[in-house]
Amino acid sequence: MGFMDDSVLCSNKVRLMPNATLYHFGILTSNVHMAWMRAVCGRLKSDYDYSIKIVYNNFPWPTPRDAQRAKIEQTSQAILDARTLYPDASLADLYDETTMPPELRKAHQQNDKAVMMAYGFWGKLNSEPACVSELMKMYQQIVSQ
Repeated sequence: MGFMDDSVLCSNKVRLMPNATLYHFGILTSNVHMAWMRAVCGRLKSDYDYSIKIVYNNFPWPTPRDAQRAKIEQTSQAILDARTLYPDASLADLYDETTMPPELRKAHQQNDKAVMMAYGFWGKLNSEPACVSELMKMYQQIVSQ
């Protein structure tokens, strides 16, 4: 997932979120959103097929306090800053599980914590299935209203 300015053009193979903020980037790159994506996303062979209608539109966003939102923006920027330390590396290079730069790993861990705190999950959930279960409960509340 990238965070680009409005000078970037993309093809129909890419999902684009116009006017996205660092807050949006932080939520969408978090372990919470990735858990949701893995649970509800379709697949093409073994690859995920991210659907706006199924994955994004149904994702239950948190309702953070101002301080939590600011923290997510800060940790999102830290992810982007860590990526810039490796200008010649592709996202595939940066996110190789065995060679991921420690600064990037730490930035993601801090972002994950900030997002989980915004959901009220931090310190309460310790597995991906538990996270997905809570998100499904939130989704059920949203659709029942």
